[in-house]
Amino acid sequence: MKRLIARVSALLAGGIVASALVVPQSAAEPATTADAATHRLAATGATAYWTPERMRDAVQLDKIKLSRPTGLGDVRGGAPLKVGPTGAGPSDVTGEAWTDGGAVTHTAGRVFFTFDGKDSSCSANAVSSENRSTVITAGHCVKYDGSWHSNWVFVPGYHNGEEPFGEWPAESLHTTPQWKNGEDINYDIGAAVVRPVGGHRLTDVVGGQGIAFNQPRGQRTYAFGYPAAKPYDGSRLVYCAGTTFEDILFSNDQGLGCDMTGGASGGPWLTGFDPQTGTGVQSSVNSFSYLFLPNVLFGPYFGDAARELYQIAQGS
Repeated sequence: MKRLIARVSALLAGGIVASALVVPQSAAEPATTADAATHRLAATGATAYWTPERMRDAVQLDKIKLSRPTGLGDVRGGAPLKVGPTGAGPSDVTGEAWTDGGAVTHTAGRVFFTFDGKDSSCSANAVSSENRSTVITAGHCVKYDGSWHSNWVFVPGYHNGEEPFGEWPAESLHTTPQWKNGEDINYDIGAAVVRPVGGHRLTDVVGGQGIAFNQPRGQRTYAFGYPAAKPYDGSRLVYCAGTTFEDILFSNDQGLGCDMTGGASGGPWLTGFDPQTGTGVQSSVNSFSYLFLPNVLFGPYFGDAARELYQIAQGS
């Protein structure tokens, strides 16, 4: 894995209808299965594995140590693509419980998985997709240190141990080739395609936020997640809000003032967010923070690689 001189702390613990913002498939570059890494999971076992006790005891993964980028890949930009929400300028916030309700309390959720024999958690978000089953998260929330996670389930709307929409086990996990091959922090993006539950597909039940690629940087953004390391405990959806800025240190990511801790990784960054409806357009995920900048959260730019990943996932 490429190394950064500075130690970097990864934030691991991780009814809305397509609008006119959807770009026709022909307008985007075609994606092939070679463009992203895919891992298929067994059809049974994940939901049975996650007892309330295991969920309660799940902890964030150990902090990732990344080193100075000796040749981190540039993030490619191309034609903009924006997919609108499915269905239906405030002060900066650096980490508070989200209490305003709305669609985000359905689409965002906790992820539980097993990595290296440890039960762990991240965050994720349901997005509009052709298969109505696609969840976006961080790359290290699906694969880390060369190993794909197992027992992977998404729990949308998780709150104080309650699962209002049930548990959705992953059928397949996906990440960018840059994360799969070298754990390049600029491409720390992952996706999961979850299995139907009770004959229903995910976004038919919880809705899906919009998603966009190759958008302007420096936008007003809301970040959501389930931080599980102190002072948080993973029980509630937490948010930050502010204007993003460039990382001038060791990545091509964008930064946001935010004190969310381990467990928030993979949670969505939403632009054009309406606090009244809880809807927005996803443009990044919670990825990492520098140990010497604990109150700044960084997320990867959603460029062509992210778009190709999304297209492969929604086509699965």
